[in-house]
Amino acid sequence: MQSFARSFVRNLVIFTVCGAAGPVLLVVGALGVSEVGSGEGGVPLAFLATGLLFTLAIPIGAFLFTRAHFRVNTDRNQVHDAHRRDDDSFAMWTPTARIPFQDGWLAMAEVREATFVTYGQDWEATYQSYGGDLDPDEPKARIRLRLRVHPEGREPFESTATWRVPSLCLAAVTAGRLVAVVHPGVPAKFGIDWPRSALLSGVRPCRLVGLDGRRVDLTGHPDLLLERMRTASATDRIALDGDTIDLRRVDPAVAARLHSLVERAAAGRPMPEPVPDGGARWVIDRLPGAEGAFGGVDRRWARHGGQLVRGRFLELRGTNTFQYEGPVLKTVLRLFPDGGAPFDVEKKLTVPMNYLALLHRTKQLVVQVGGDRRSYEIDWERTNLAAGVAPAVVIGPDGRRFDLAGRFDPLLAIMRLLVAHRVSISGTVLDLRDRRSSAAAAAEVMDVIRRTPLSLRSG
Repeated sequence: MQSFARSFVRNLVIFTVCGAAGPVLLVVGALGVSEVGSGEGGVPLAFLATGLLFTLAIPIGAFLFTRAHFRVNTDRNQVHDAHRRDDDSFAMWTPTARIPFQDGWLAMAEVREATFVTYGQDWEATYQSYGGDLDPDEPKARIRLRLRVHPEGREPFESTATWRVPSLCLAAVTAGRLVAVVHPGVPAKFGIDWPRSALLSGVRPCRLVGLDGRRVDLTGHPDLLLERMRTASATDRIALDGDTIDLRRVDPAVAARLHSLVERAAAGRPMPEPVPDGGARWVIDRLPGAEGAFGGVDRRWARHGGQLVRGRFLELRGTNTFQYEGPVLKTVLRLFPDGGAPFDVEKKLTVPMNYLALLHRTKQLVVQVGGDRRSYEIDWERTNLAAGVAPAVVIGPDGRRFDLAGRFDPLLAIMRLLVAHRVSISGTVLDLRDRRSSAAAAAEVMDVIRRTPLSLRSG
């Protein structure tokens, strides 16, 4: 597990090298002031003061930088006064969409094919900030999309073009449904509303509380979601803040129009068929981020009681800072420690782009817990494997193969068993015939697989 002291020392060395002029001026100034009879005593004194100021700034700057970018969550990050949210709640704030025309019609666009083009060719620094513009083009992947757009009351049409996709909206491409804003006078001319696309694809949940107090979930119903968006766009008097809209608290005229959605959702509408050929939209292999693995085991960490626990994102909010691996986000996540009550922590984190591309499927995380039960760090290798970034295969003692790709619960259980038995697996295949896997570990892993419903595994 990452150590704060080790991170601070590393950053201190970097800051010292970059600010070497400070100690040099300090030494030169001290030597000059100590010389008795110097004719220009003011010059070395200025060197001394400047050098002292810059030298003191080195450890202070290194400490502040380390604290701001330290990946481990501690007691200091706990949210003690947060509003109590359900375990399945999720809110995401994305940059405002930049549409070339604001009076267009909202339409659904199916992603028939996605091809990765480029990303990050001009990346120059570890962190890049963009001074207030929360939606710069440079940190966006360029993806070529073949779309089938369905304007309301018109014939569908197809379009192929290269788009810059915001990191927080990548999952909309994977899911296969976007919100197009069609020009009212030229139907073939359109833009993509990426924040609304994240909502339509299920990345952001959308729940309504009806006028009668009934609570319904529109997530996964693109027809109802698109109708809600059109109503909100036409009235300009309602916004989704968080993941729930209480119609009892909005304009009565708007609430009356939206209450029909509550009635239709409560009637038990069947889930729509997914957009066909998901493999044609799979660009995740080309996006930066941990590739996914069953994970290594630091023996010192394990010996001192380190464990793996479940975590889940409750909030993601964009900032103006980015790393090559992904955007730096303000996050609130819920941790579920063994033997204790769940609690929430808030922290700025770099979230890998390949994980964000699957955000419509999961918000869950695999988290390393320190032996003191006070420090928590997201294990992105294990998280990405459990999320489905890469195939997760278990080969039984008899040679049978079990595909657990994207099956979070059994994969977390298997990863915890491997930690308990001190078994490190650096790849995506766990071969129980390997001598590194003890008979006891193999038996327990197979027991987890047997308890996994047949619909969630193949073998």
